[in-house]
Amino acid sequence: MSIIVSILVFGIVIMIHELGHFIMAKRSGIKVNEFSIGMGPQIYGKTIGDTEYSIRALPIGGYVAMEGEDEESDEEGAFNSVPVQDRIGVVVAGAVMNMLLGFVVLFYLTASQPAITSRTVSNFYDGAMTAQTGLMVDDEIIAINGRKCYIANDIIYEFARTQNGVADFTVIRNGEKVELENVTFDTYIDEATGLKQMVIDFTVYPVTKTIPNIAKEAFNWTISIARMVFLSLVDLVTGNVAINQMSGPVGIVSTISEAVSYGLESVLMILAMITINLGVFNLLPVPALDGGRLVFLLIELVRGKPVDQKYEMWVNAAGMIVLLAFMAFVTFSDITKFFV
Repeated sequence: MSIIVSILVFGIVIMIHELGHFIMAKRSGIKVNEFSIGMGPQIYGKTIGDTEYSIRALPIGGYVAMEGEDEESDEEGAFNSVPVQDRIGVVVAGAVMNMLLGFVVLFYLTASQPAITSRTVSNFYDGAMTAQTGLMVDDEIIAINGRKCYIANDIIYEFARTQNGVADFTVIRNGEKVELENVTFDTYIDEATGLKQMVIDFTVYPVTKTIPNIAKEAFNWTISIARMVFLSLVDLVTGNVAINQMSGPVGIVSTISEAVSYGLESVLMILAMITINLGVFNLLPVPALDGGRLVFLLIELVRGKPVDQKYEMWVNAAGMIVLLAFMAFVTFSDITKFFV
């Protein structure tokens, strides 16, 4: 069951991403030679019009093969024959569809909750250290340590990044923005992990569920997850998070397997996180990703003429080698975790 669910999750995320490229390519008059879900040997194929629709054996990717996308072509409907603005739309459409899928899933999950969790303090537990060091009832928390909190989950995420149980808060109090420095939490050592944990000693108000409130929460949740990608990259670069803590396909399947045991909502949460992460990651300015191609298209938009295609191909080839090496490292790290 876990394997089946994992294949479905990967398949949905990839299909939605490639569908975005496909729809925008067709709308722009670009000839699509093949629309494939999966990589490797073809296990099913059907040609409709001038496009072959394929399912391939390995559910780890997919692609939309457009005429003239990676080679020179004088054929009508070639990728480079349409205006650069249309090509930019084709490149970003995959990520937009991933983000849209994430929003739809999070809308459903928000609507399924008894109430929406606010960021406004409603009560303190007896002897709460945060109440003694500056936080008050009815404070609306809008930032922790200078980073904006869009939803309640952002507050928890920032607490996890906080060192030594001390954090700076930005709150709205009586309609005014107030800075609270060195708000302190009680801490304890988790016996299972040996790590220091903070005691969250306050509760927040619920928000009544209405369609606008649900949509706003789902939108902010989508933005929050997308921002987490960048924060995680910053943590990797600065050394706050070890690179071996990243997960590749093997680690993701393991996480999905665990989510299956908790039920549908847990699986949907993983689906939302994967699709939003894929959308954001694909737009990073890295060769071989959509973001790398977007950089070349933006250069063309500014210069008024394209970069020589051979240079773009060399850069993308080098980027693909680095990307595959990185994926191999992360996958190896995932596998070794099973034996530690």
